[in-house]
Amino acid sequence: MAFSVLGIQAQIRGTNIMVQVQPNHADWNYKIGEKASFEVSVLKSGTPLVGAIISYEAGPVMFPTVTKEKVELKEGKMKWTGSMNTPGFYRLKVTAHVDGKTYEGLCTAAFSPEKVQPATHCPKDFDAFWEKALADARLIRLNPTKRLLAERCTKDMNVYEVSYSNDSYSSKIYGILSVPVKPGKYPALLRVPGAGVRPYTGDTYTAPGKAIILEIGIHGIPVTLDQKVYDDLGYGALRNYSFTNLDNPNENYYKRVVTGAVRGVDYIASLDEWNGKTLGVTGASQGGFLSLAVAALDKRVTFLAAVHDAMCDYESELNGVAGGWPHYFIYDKTPSLQKLNGVRYYDGVNFARRIHVPGWFSFGYNDEVVPPTSSYGLYNIYPGQKQVSVYQMTGHFWYQEQWDEWQNYLCKHLLNE
Repeated sequence: MAFSVLGIQAQIRGTNIMVQVQPNHADWNYKIGEKASFEVSVLKSGTPLVGAIISYEAGPVMFPTVTKEKVELKEGKMKWTGSMNTPGFYRLKVTAHVDGKTYEGLCTAAFSPEKVQPATHCPKDFDAFWEKALADARLIRLNPTKRLLAERCTKDMNVYEVSYSNDSYSSKIYGILSVPVKPGKYPALLRVPGAGVRPYTGDTYTAPGKAIILEIGIHGIPVTLDQKVYDDLGYGALRNYSFTNLDNPNENYYKRVVTGAVRGVDYIASLDEWNGKTLGVTGASQGGFLSLAVAALDKRVTFLAAVHDAMCDYESELNGVAGGWPHYFIYDKTPSLQKLNGVRYYDGVNFARRIHVPGWFSFGYNDEVVPPTSSYGLYNIYPGQKQVSVYQMTGHFWYQEQWDEWQNYLCKHLLNE
């Protein structure tokens, strides 16, 4: 039965009902004060669904100013116009109600996105705080362990589960290390994770036989356990870990996460196989933030790539502008001074301002987790050599073409291709 169910599921692709929301500018970009025109279509079998019932909301991302319920589209279509007088992103989100089911579509227009600026402030002792945090962590020897995962090895790469000490002897970071089979000196890449609790398989695909790649977890537990272990932790002890001790930067959950990620550079540097020159860091969402943190705190990093980087510009939401995941101030409009100042030590904007290595950034305008406002604002203030690749339609995921571009960037900087 299980086989037949899986076989059936493998044949299910998409839905016959679609909600399309399209802008009148191909690049989805507009100037401040310009009007963006959206065309909405509810389609069934690729043709307009006459009499479709929709609800919709429109306005600045995460702060809609218009909400409508139970609107009938007599011809299955409608038009909408919107504008902004300040730099930012305007979103039209439409929900169709068909035969008791709901179908969603959205489009997010950018208004002078190159002028978006983050609102976060930087604590005066930001540098001193992180210098001390790393100095304290580095008082602990790495005490690395390494276990061959023979079933994951390839003809080009040996694969290991590894661990090293973080900010105390009992605090560990676990990861999957992939090392070229052929003896030699190689460039290295540190992969840092998105939010959540999960196992990791390692990276034998980015540069087979040509680079060392360390993919780490952040929670201090092995990364090769049964999925149920991670599910239980994610719904139990580690539920909402990103909200732990926001008012105390020394006790914030991410303090050991950041030091552990930076110590990943220490671990790579301890390997005989590293060439001592090239070391990149990359990640998406939470991993985008960690890429910024590692690159800011360790000058051995030579390049970074961040996709829809989370945890950037929390404070904008106090001004009615979409800020970074996990949106500490979307509901808390009057945070304590301790909380407001505490999260500033963990804002990717404050790390980014300290980075001068090449960086590649990519995100989508339709992202409902990490708003494009925070991603573009971060990109605009990044002081290093930089390039941005926008895939407007993407939400909190990436397209194949986006993934390919990401991988090509990594290989170019790893291998000088």
